[in-house]
Amino acid sequence: MTTPLLSPPELHYLMAHQVWARLEGDGTATVGITQLGIRLSGEVYMCRPKRISTALMQGDTVAVVELSKSVVPVKTPVSGTVLVINEALQDQPELVHRDPYGSGWIARLQLTNWPADQTALLTGDALAPAMAHHAWLYRQALVPATSGTTHPPGDGKPHQP
Repeated sequence: MTTPLLSPPELHYLMAHQVWARLEGDGTATVGITQLGIRLSGEVYMCRPKRISTALMQGDTVAVVELSKSVVPVKTPVSGTVLVINEALQDQPELVHRDPYGSGWIARLQLTNWPADQTALLTGDALAPAMAHHAWLYRQALVPATSGTTHPPGDGKPHQP
């Protein structure tokens, strides 16, 4: 049995890249990978954030992670300049998948374009159905169909590409 996925509703999510941002109230945001993103990609063996002072636009690579069979970029959900990186990840990269919304954060950025960035982010009540749909889409792409189901559970309609 798999454990239920967590998606704290107060965070802001860039669904296409399965990353999150937590606004810190001082013009900065802490960023990381969602629990669904980790579940879809697998265990993290290495996490290398960008260097401090690196300027990033929303969707740019904020870090790279090494998985069991690949190295993949982690995209930033917000535009900003890297102020702090999670140095604990150097010795304990497993924090990313053990505690993705806590000690597994990747970097803190000084926000540079929050008004524009937030239009692409989901938060609050919109989050649960979007996350369930995203999980369903990946399950359909990763697992051969056995039931013939062509729609996500609960909506009663065929999926429209």
